[in-house]
Order: sequence, then structure tokens, then C-alpha cells
Amino acid sequence: MIEAFKKLWPQRAAVENISSMEELETYMRIELNDELTHPRVRKSKSEKLQLALDRIEQSDLSVEEKNEIAELYKKIAAH
Repeated sequence: MIEAFKKLWPQRAAVENISSMEELETYMRIELNDELTHPRVRKSKSEKLQLALDRIEQSDLSVEEKNEIAELYKKIAAH
């Protein structure tokens, strides 16, 4: 799943350093919370989740990879 995630975000340096599921989940949590964006322009967790799901759906990943990554995003967003 880590390699599939890296295919989704090929231009992000932080993604290249992900080597474990724990790191992947941490990165997804940071992304969903929009922590790397200035507070005044941050989007809600639901908006960020929808953007991620749209990106996954439009990607060239296999159906299985898309489903696995989407489910992990949804699981993390729920907490």
C-alpha cells in the first residue's frame, strides 16, 4: 500500500520517506488535518477527505489499491 500511496503523490518529498504503515497513517492524518497549510486557509477534514478520495478515484492505481487507500483514509478521518 505504501508504494501505491507514493504513486498518488509523486512530487511530494515527504512521501518518498514513508517506509512503514505507521508513517503512512501519520502522513495521512497530517494531510487530513491540513496541518501544513496556514490556519486561515485550512480546509475541513471532510473537504480534505473528499479531495483525497477524488484523487484516488482519478489515479491510475488498480481497483484494489484504490479501495485499500480509500478505506485507510476513511478510517483515519473517522478518528
